[in-house]
Amino acid sequence: MICVSIAEQDIEKIVSTANSVEMVEIRIDLCHLNEKTTAQVFSQLRVPAIATCRPQYCDDTKRAVLLKTAIKSGAKYVDVEIESDSAFKNEILALAKQHSCIGIISYHNYKNTPSREELHDIITDCFSQGATIAKVATKALSMNDSARVLSLYDEFSDIVALAMGKHGKITRVANMYLGCPFSYAAIDKEHITADGQFTKDQMQKILELL
Repeated sequence: MICVSIAEQDIEKIVSTANSVEMVEIRIDLCHLNEKTTAQVFSQLRVPAIATCRPQYCDDTKRAVLLKTAIKSGAKYVDVEIESDSAFKNEILALAKQHSCIGIISYHNYKNTPSREELHDIITDCFSQGATIAKVATKALSMNDSARVLSLYDEFSDIVALAMGKHGKITRVANMYLGCPFSYAAIDKEHITADGQFTKDQMQKILELL
């Protein structure tokens, strides 16, 4: 399934765009949502939605309010970073469980791709901390890095593993054939949220060719 990451700041456009695709990630931080608009957006969605709010946007107290609002308003998934404070993670994941919202614990490395052993430990740690889905996104500096990321599907299920950068593009499509429940795309070239991300139309064309 293609999950479209939305980083739009117009509320009506967020909702209309989200409801035109099969799955979305609402980047609360990049959409500049507050508590009121977060509730407004998530309560109007008709497709499965991931609530994501990266820590650069605000402190954990405000982030907790925004993510909990999204969960209560209908988010199907919630994404929290592995490096987040344990109390913060536990609070969000506990509420998610109460609302049948699936908890994702994510690891991002924007510099390189760790060894397979390190990636194994990171994924294992995500699950031990309460994740239903573990997400790993690393920077691929070579095709070997991408191959290492994709090899994680040999050992784990319920993971979203991909690589960023030009060498990582292949992972965003290949992972969908290896058991990845969804892979991320942008709605268009103007709203790409990660290095190496395809647009939805590009990804659909590649999948059709394959």
